[in-house]
Amino acid sequence: MARTATVNYHVHKDSRQAFELDANGIKGNLIAPELAPTEVQLNDMRISPQSVSFEQDAVGFANVPSSVHEFSRDGWKETYDSELIRLLTTKLSAQEVIIFDHTLRVDDPDATRKPARNVHSDYSEMGATQRLIDLLGAERAAEWREGHFAFINVWRPVEHPINSAPLGFVRPSSVDPEDWILLDLIYPDRKGQIMGLVGNPRHEWLYCSTMTPDEVAFFNIYDNCGLPSVAHSALDIVEDPSVATIRESIESRTLVRY
Repeated sequence: MARTATVNYHVHKDSRQAFELDANGIKGNLIAPELAPTEVQLNDMRISPQSVSFEQDAVGFANVPSSVHEFSRDGWKETYDSELIRLLTTKLSAQEVIIFDHTLRVDDPDATRKPARNVHSDYSEMGATQRLIDLLGAERAAEWREGHFAFINVWRPVEHPINSAPLGFVRPSSVDPEDWILLDLIYPDRKGQIMGLVGNPRHEWLYCSTMTPDEVAFFNIYDNCGLPSVAHSALDIVEDPSVATIRESIESRTLVRY
């Protein structure tokens, strides 16, 4: 029997929508755009006869155990960064890898960072261009833009296999260009831009059931040579109601030069 889950799509509106973070100076306060909860059918890549590949679908799955098992204390980043660089140079033939952000997410109401439950991709073209400059400076960013670069997200379960709120992806070939909308990110001191996805019955949702800490998903969130950005979101689904563990995961944003 096919599995289903609920996701929160964005909606088309006449005016530009925005996430306002730390609104009114209250730490952690967030004003979000309107979302549309929608039930979607899932294609579990662990058992599906269909294939998925980074080259064709801008998302891939791999079994790559880490020597790091505790991400909440100090001292792990150097080791884990080295592992991610090895992963991306091996899997994607990247020539240079810069790891600039790690986010630990816990599906708990009291957590500082919870799973993102809106269907989105992390950068618009404008957002990616500005982030490149932020990371490299204007001169070096101009040099990178002359070649092929991309922002890649690497996502890994932490501590337990994922039993609830797994990360799901929309196969890019099932997305119409009109499904994307621009979303501003408004902080007290700066402004960014991401892309939100509007619902479409054609969307093909992919995920890998019960991923373990030995497994990762790596997916494209911007590529200056045209590989599609991958819409993704936490899926509201429980694999086994008898299992009490909550989702814990770490996502790492990277900049690669091919």
